[in-house]
Amino acid sequence: HQLPAFLQQLDMESNGKSVDIFGHPVDYKTGPIVWGQTGSNGQHAFFQLLHQGTRYVPIDFIASLKPEPGMEEHHFALLTNMLAQANAFMEGSQTGSRLDPYSCPGNRPSSVLLLDELTPRNLGALIALYEHKVFVQGVIWNINSFDQWGVQLGKRIAGEISERIDAHSQDFDASTQGLLALVRGHFPRGGGEPAPKGGRKGKARG
Repeated sequence: HQLPAFLQQLDMESNGKSVDIFGHPVDYKTGPIVWGQTGSNGQHAFFQLLHQGTRYVPIDFIASLKPEPGMEEHHFALLTNMLAQANAFMEGSQTGSRLDPYSCPGNRPSSVLLLDELTPRNLGALIALYEHKVFVQGVIWNINSFDQWGVQLGKRIAGEISERIDAHSQDFDASTQGLLALVRGHFPRGGGEPAPKGGRKGKARG
């Protein structure tokens, strides 16, 4: 169930760039927004937007054909739901005019990747496929897929806030100062230990 989060980090951290390797701003879309779910959870969470929303979002369905022992019926249900969703995204459902709220337009791009079974080798091959895709996209877009200065900026500012939270918090913008005041109210000692809550501690009797 961690694969969607891994692919999100792989793609968005690598290719979320707006300046190319020559220092020029790009005038085209680069890294996509990546998210996902396991099993049939996604169809109850965000598939509605993908079916009838205003954005065309390419979808990857990934599944293993071989079920776990004792999970054959459950696994078959998951596979049929996956195939049904892939078909629905492609074919849609025209029940009348395109303005009909029950109508799904279809023609939504998706890919189905099927593994014979989930093994370390197959999982590694799947990860390598996505890593290669991200690298090739970076080459095509002329961006550096191997730095993350946006992430580093947040880390640097976090260090500055930690060091200056008491004496020099006025150096930050008004919004950050207000939030720091709330944090100081919960951590008055300026460290990682929360303020003690109300109530008196009992004394041990001799």
